Amino acid sequence: MRILLTNDDGIDAPGIAAMLEALEDAHDVVVVAPSKERSGASHALTMLEPIRLVQKGERRWAVGGTPVDCVYLGLHRVFSEPPEVVISGINKGANLGDDVFYSGTVGAAREAALNQIPAIAVSLDTQNWSSSTSLHFESAANIALKVLDSIKAKPLSPGAFVNLNVPNRPLSEIPTVEVCRLGRRHYEPVVEERIDPRAHAYYWIGGEPLSERMGEQTDGWWLHKGHAAITPLGLNNTSENHLSQLKHWNITNSSGRGNERT
Repeated sequence: MRILLTNDDGIDAPGIAAMLEALEDAHDVVVVAPSKERSGASHALTMLEPIRLVQKGERRWAVGGTPVDCVYLGLHRVFSEPPEVVISGINKGANLGDDVFYSGTVGAAREAALNQIPAIAVSLDTQNWSSSTSLHFESAANIALKVLDSIKAKPLSPGAFVNLNVPNRPLSEIPTVEVCRLGRRHYEPVVEERIDPRAHAYYWIGGEPLSERMGEQTDGWWLHKGHAAITPLGLNNTSENHLSQLKHWNITNSSGRGNERT
């Protein structure tokens, strides 16, 4: 398969190297990844400054922008024929629950879905399984290959993509891959102020993840138990349950007529 491989940890990160190694023998892979780490970039697209696209080797390109920039340039500049799949990762650290709104790894996969190309966001959970002395990127790569085979055998619907999280364990110690919904996970609201050598304040934001609301049978719940977790994601952000409520709001337009229903 023709595959565009990207990430948000940067083109030289070990996770993308492990994913490339697992793919390149059987697939036609082109790497288009950020020139430096862009974690937390979400779905940011660079539009107010130039983007550098630098070839770093055969079928390997570094982008001076976000993960979404990488997919955009990959689809519309690097590839002469569209890729069949986009793989984003392997991210060092899980992308669970609310993380999908912040993650550059997931943002890259979403950009592929916006262009009607199936995508897999792949992450290795190094938080819950930080006691391991090794980073088992090969476990995440192996499971990602199985997901890729499934996409080839039974394609995703247009606009769909998947979020795969794998515990940092040897493959033999991961009992199952569970299909599940997202949980809820946010981060301790920390703003740490520091002072630079010229007496100006600067800030580091974001604390430790708070996973107590992940919920039973959700992605974080399964991952904490040592299973891999896969969640289908889509592009429809409409809150369908609230449509009827908003239709009963009395919102007036410039002529003074509202939309309130009787």
